Amino acid sequence: MQPSPARALLDIATSVVPYLALSFAMYSALGVSYPLELALAFPAAAFLVRTFILFHDCSHGSFFPSKRANAWLGVALGLLLYSPFLRWRHDHAVHHATSGDLGRRGVGDIKTLTVAEYGALRWRGRAGYRVLRNPLVMFGLGPVVAMMIGPRIVARGARKRMRRSVISTNVSLAALVGMLCWLIGWRQYLLVSVPPALLAGSIGIWLFYVQHQFEHAYWENGSDWEYGDAALRGSSYLKLPKVLQFLTGNIGFHHVHHLNARIPNYNLARAHRENPILHDVPTLSLWDGLCAVRLKLWDEDLKRLVTFAQARNAIAPAARGS
Repeated sequence: MQPSPARALLDIATSVVPYLALSFAMYSALGVSYPLELALAFPAAAFLVRTFILFHDCSHGSFFPSKRANAWLGVALGLLLYSPFLRWRHDHAVHHATSGDLGRRGVGDIKTLTVAEYGALRWRGRAGYRVLRNPLVMFGLGPVVAMMIGPRIVARGARKRMRRSVISTNVSLAALVGMLCWLIGWRQYLLVSVPPALLAGSIGIWLFYVQHQFEHAYWENGSDWEYGDAALRGSSYLKLPKVLQFLTGNIGFHHVHHLNARIPNYNLARAHRENPILHDVPTLSLWDGLCAVRLKLWDEDLKRLVTFAQARNAIAPAARGS
């Protein structure tokens, strides 16, 4: 749990710095070859994902020893990620406190219905849910909503601090984007900034999906819900190749992170390795994580996530005909 300033600075040097350098390289490549510029968007997106992990650690106060340093870096990284730091920190804290609780869904998670809830919907509701859970929508339009649209909106009834977080981020982004468009041109700005952001957003949503959406996940109601069980049974260990583990900031050790969010990303692998009790958890390969996208509904009787096809037999004929 002890943050290391040296490791934190190394994280910045291996995430934010490469992302900014690749962004400059993309801008320089515009005058040479558009395919080359677009090819550079892929490594830029990878380092933007790694940058997001730093932002995420700052929201938990685990990146630097100083609370103020975490907050200031979080706000600065939020501008690169188009995200208001204070509001994201609040919503993510709610996610940690409610993950796996059927009675407290809706904040910081991917909308998930039970088989019974889905069966009780009329055809329009079921069609809307199918569209929402379609991979093309989740990973295609999802980043646009999650990064560009949603964070710009002040939630109704939001506390003053959250409201200020959103408004100040919007104003700062408008000034920053306006200045960059004035310096390099709005077309150039869009060509350099949008492809990596959308790619990184798609990767980020997929990572968040497989961290809690796998076949034998954990969902319980109210008094049956336990924080430790939600962490160790409802959060996956996504076992990635070393390069991908590095680029995703060790977030695949999500069971460790949910058990103790104060462990910085650079210590998650060691915490997992040195504590055998953390080895007996849901473990997914990269292929398992890709296949998990098929799962759509929580079956309360079977205690597992199922596909629409698997849920069909559990839905009463009367509900299917409604």
